[in-house]
Amino acid sequence: MVIMAVDYGDVRTGLAVCDKNEILASPVDVIKESDRDALVKKIISAARIRKAEAFVVGLPKNMDGSQGFRADACKEFAAELESQSGMSVELYDERLTTVSAHLALNMTDTRGKKRKAVVDAVSAVMILEDYMAYRKNKQ
Repeated sequence: MVIMAVDYGDVRTGLAVCDKNEILASPVDVIKESDRDALVKKIISAARIRKAEAFVVGLPKNMDGSQGFRADACKEFAAELESQSGMSVELYDERLTTVSAHLALNMTDTRGKKRKAVVDAVSAVMILEDYMAYRKNKQ
């Protein structure tokens, strides 16, 4: 199944997608949009272009597993995305994905504006890779 991962942010939202065999996750885009309705429409459009069948949205949890205000915002966003797209949306723990994305970008020496432009897409890839591994282990 083609799954699109969403790393939701107030200003920048990263997108990644996997192939239909759920083997490879690839970055798609970083959408700069602060209006949530407009953002949802742009994500649905990107999903249709890539023939995505479902979404996974990163759920930011604290290191102790608790959820704060940011998790609530992601849950509201995920509910709106599901309602408007008619596709299933699953929330998935995204702890440390942004840290891991920055480490990966350090290894490729990606700096400055270029780094800022791609870090959210790299985070979305990491969310999707973790989610695909979870799905494979669950079977």
